[in-house]
Amino acid sequence: MEPDTDSETDALAALAVLNEPLRRRVYEHVASSPGGEVSRDGVAAALGVARSVAVFHLDKLVDAGLLEVHYRRPPGRGGPGAGRPAKWYRRVPGEIAVSVPERHYDLAAELLARAIERAGEGAGDLDIEDLLADVARAHGHDLARELRSSPTEASAGEARPALLERLVRLLARHGYEPRLAGGVVTMANCPFHALAEQHRALVCHMNHELLSGLAEEAGLPPGSARLDPEPGRCCVTIVA
Repeated sequence: MEPDTDSETDALAALAVLNEPLRRRVYEHVASSPGGEVSRDGVAAALGVARSVAVFHLDKLVDAGLLEVHYRRPPGRGGPGAGRPAKWYRRVPGEIAVSVPERHYDLAAELLARAIERAGEGAGDLDIEDLLADVARAHGHDLARELRSSPTEASAGEARPALLERLVRLLARHGYEPRLAGGVVTMANCPFHALAEQHRALVCHMNHELLSGLAEEAGLPPGSARLDPEPGRCCVTIVA
């Protein structure tokens, strides 16, 4: 089974667009513009290229989802006879990230931030590791609800092989590179690899709780996700 790679494909396509040197200069000029937006003529003048060349590269960046367009008249021009509004370009909010193999350090940071927020709110006598385990398990439950997104999926009497097949697809969409054999799901990739190398006990515990919540929400018995570290793969296996 192949992971859902639409977002990764889009990111790779966007980065490929930036591989052209002049186009990358156009993008950098727009991104660094003091006003946050530039016109076609402004790009052409700043980079010393023909207006048609600037337009070509700007439109390629828009098509790739790196820039967005809006229309307005230049400052000081308005009212009747001012002509049509001109195109202005600005960088699309957000970021593009591609890693091979897939990593999700942003998710680890988010889970840790949630745990720290709960600690600041005075969440009982739990220490930060226990709070991190709680939020990771809850996030796993949230992810597995994707399996129940339609009335035809995840019925209470669903056969275990079909459930495991869909579980594998879900894990693939989140970067684990799962392998199903003999009723055991092993994962060839750890989405938190570099963090796990430096903080193994904390990160593996977090990952175990996340996958435990995911497996339980998917309908597997408690304890199906097990800490089972081996070199070259994720520290958790899921056993049916």
